[in-house]
Amino acid sequence: MPVVDLFCGCGGLSTGFEQAGFDIVAAFDGWDSAITCYNANFEHEAIKLDLSDVDGAVAAITRFNPMVIIGGPPCQEFSNAGKREEGDRADLTYKYAEIITRILPAYFVMENVPRAKQSNAYARARELYVNHNYGLTEVVLDASRLGVPQKRSRFFCVGALNAPDNFLLESILSLYDEEETSVREYFDDNDIPLDIDDYYRHPTTYSRRAIFSVDSASPTIRGVNRPKPGTYHRHENDSVGEDELGNIRALTLRERASIQTFPENYVFENLGITNGDLEQMVGNAVPVRLAQFVAERLINYMEQRENNQQLIDEQHTFSWWLRNVKQYESDRSIGDVFSRIRRAQRILPSEDINRYYLADLEDNEEFLELNVSIRSQIRKAIRLKIAFDTWAENHD
Repeated sequence: MPVVDLFCGCGGLSTGFEQAGFDIVAAFDGWDSAITCYNANFEHEAIKLDLSDVDGAVAAITRFNPMVIIGGPPCQEFSNAGKREEGDRADLTYKYAEIITRILPAYFVMENVPRAKQSNAYARARELYVNHNYGLTEVVLDASRLGVPQKRSRFFCVGALNAPDNFLLESILSLYDEEETSVREYFDDNDIPLDIDDYYRHPTTYSRRAIFSVDSASPTIRGVNRPKPGTYHRHENDSVGEDELGNIRALTLRERASIQTFPENYVFENLGITNGDLEQMVGNAVPVRLAQFVAERLINYMEQRENNQQLIDEQHTFSWWLRNVKQYESDRSIGDVFSRIRRAQRILPSEDINRYYLADLEDNEEFLELNVSIRSQIRKAIRLKIAFDTWAENHD
């Protein structure tokens, strides 16, 4: 399934999608330094292209016949650190949608900062997607709950031609982890050397803390990475005391790339790229593991859609029923129902859910070993599924 990456940067999104099993056949960006870095790490080519020129972009991309297009249009004007005014760079969100709806790949993925979801540019882009029969899954994900040692929230819009809205949402939410991943945990698990307990991250204003512990998830890796000034005074929320400030340093480029979950063999050095550009592209990148998580959910959906469309349709109808008939208001609560049903099915994998299912579950030792609260939640989810099946039979 050929994939093309637009606004590819140094390759975070492409790396995650490759690791999930997608075949990236080409990438495009307008920044020379990013293209140099990208091409040092992939067998396919990153091509310099002005993606604001929709006609030229469509012509260049179409020759690769992509089934999937992925990309993260520049987001500075949507970010919390920016001026929050929409201009030419924000308009690239709409230009991205124009490219998608001219080429009409079977699937697309757009990544951006959470604020982009409320922008005028995205509202216009969204209307374009809908008018071209894309079903949309729109979700904000915290990377620290998906194996990335960084509190980085990102908005994803995943589109599929002729699919229902929220087609991927249940799959995403059911695997969302409650626990954040700390820097130390990630480095230890991946045998990455770490010789610090705390580090300096340059604040946007000195009214904010600047020193953080590796035993927590990192704050968002930004495009700016400056050394701790000698005149820095301790903030009350810093992770060290005043007498320890002299031992604190900023993270290295390689440590920042590791927190962005780039592979340790990813090439950044000796490419003739300025340090400022390297720091910027690492800060701009999509965390690789976050990209891989979304890609894995998408490739699973594509396989299921091809092999078992009836089951997918039933899941979507069940989600609709929970939201509109049973008045479940949040995506998370709906995801919990699916998760508890799957847990029951792992206990009784060979039985269909019907009016006898709960009785058989109550006779199962594995089920009885669960705590009272979890058993109650599973029972409720099973009753909801049985009630839905009855409703569906009466509404065929």
